[in-house]
Amino acid sequence: MVHTGGQDIQSAFLALCLWCPCVAAQQPDAGLLQHYSQEGQRALAEKRYPDAERAYEKLVRLDPGIAELHANLGLIYFQDGKYKEAVPALLQALKLKPSLPNARYFLAMSLSELGRYGEALPALEKGFKGADDPGLRRLLGLHLERAYTGLRRDDDAVEVAVELSRLYPKDPEVLYQTGRLSGNFAYLAMQKLATVAPDSIWRLQASAELFETQGHYDLAITQYREMLAREPQRAGIHFRLGRALLSRSLEANLSSEGLKGQQDALAEFEQELKLDPTNANAAYEAGEIYRKMGQLGKARELFETAVKYYPDFDEGQTGLGRVLIAMGKPDLALGHLRKAISLNPTDDVTYFQLALAYKGLGNTDEQHAALAEFQRLHAQRVEEQKTFMESSSPRGVTKQELDTQNAH
Repeated sequence: MVHTGGQDIQSAFLALCLWCPCVAAQQPDAGLLQHYSQEGQRALAEKRYPDAERAYEKLVRLDPGIAELHANLGLIYFQDGKYKEAVPALLQALKLKPSLPNARYFLAMSLSELGRYGEALPALEKGFKGADDPGLRRLLGLHLERAYTGLRRDDDAVEVAVELSRLYPKDPEVLYQTGRLSGNFAYLAMQKLATVAPDSIWRLQASAELFETQGHYDLAITQYREMLAREPQRAGIHFRLGRALLSRSLEANLSSEGLKGQQDALAEFEQELKLDPTNANAAYEAGEIYRKMGQLGKARELFETAVKYYPDFDEGQTGLGRVLIAMGKPDLALGHLRKAISLNPTDDVTYFQLALAYKGLGNTDEQHAALAEFQRLHAQRVEEQKTFMESSSPRGVTKQELDTQNAH
C-alpha cells in the first residue's frame, strides 16, 4: 500500500470541486441534501473520514445523479483504504461526468492497490506526466512505480523512481521506495548475471565488490586478483584491490602484517595510476599513505594530482592542505582548506586543519574561530557515532582522520 498523506488527499478534494449545497434548493428533500452536504464537508475539513463517508453515502442515495458526490465518496473510500468500494464510486462519477478533474487518477490508483496494474497503467502514466498538483503527482508516481514492478517492467520502474527522487528529494517515502526498488533491482540483476554469465569477469567483479562491502576482504582480494590475472590492464581493479588490501591492513592496525598490507595497497594504487593517471581516487589513496609515512613531497605531488583531475574532491583538498601545513606552508594550505569547507561544511577534520593553518600564520582570532567550529562539529559527530557507525567517504576512499597534536 502506498501512503496517501492527508495533504495530498485534501488538495484532491479541492480539485474535484466539492458539490455546493446551493444546488439542493432545486432538488427533492432539499433540507436533507443540504444537511448532509454541510456535515460531509465539515467532516472532510476536520479529516473525520468515517463521518464524511457516512454523510456522502446518504447524499448519493438521496440524489444519485450528481457526479461530484460519487467522486468525493470514492476519494473518501480511497483514503480509508476501501479500494474495492472506491472503484465503483469513481466509475459512476466518470460515467456521469467523464471530464471530472482527477477522478480518473484516483480510480487508477484504487485499481493499482487491488493489483489490477494493467487496467491502472494508462491513467497512472498520463497522470504522472501531466498532473499539476505536486501532491497528486507524487501519489501517481508511487503507484506507477508499483504498477511497473507488478508487471515486471523493472527498467520502467527504475526510471520512475529516479524521476520521483529528482522531484521530491527530501520525501521520506519516496527515498524509501527508491532505495527498496533499487536494491531489489540490483539483486535481480546480479542473480541474472550469475545465471547467464557465471564465468564472466563481470560476475567476478560483482562478487568481489559484494565481499568487500561485507568486510570479507580476503575473499574480495582473491576475486580481484583473479580478474587481473585475466585482464591485467582492466581499469579500476587495481584501485579496488588496493582498497581491499588497505581495509584489511587497517584491521591489523600497527602490526607488521598491517604495515605490509599498506605497502601492498600502495603498490596497487600506483599501478592504477600507471594505467590511468587521471584516477583521482587512486592518487588520493597513495598520497594519504605517503603522508602517514612522512614522505611529504611525494604525498603533495599525489594530492595535487587528485585535485587537478577532480577539483571538487573535498577529502583531496583537505589532504593537500594538511601536507602543506606539515611542510611549513600554511599560506598555501589556506585556499585548499577553504575549498574543502565550501564542499563539505560539516567536516570537523578540515576545520581543525584550518585552525592549524591560521596558527602557522599567526592569525589568533581566525584560529580560535576555526577551533570553536571544529569543537562544535566534533561533538556533534561523536554524538552521532553513539547510534550510527561512521562509514567511509561517499566517494569510497579513506576518510581524513583527526590528529590532535599541536591543536592549541
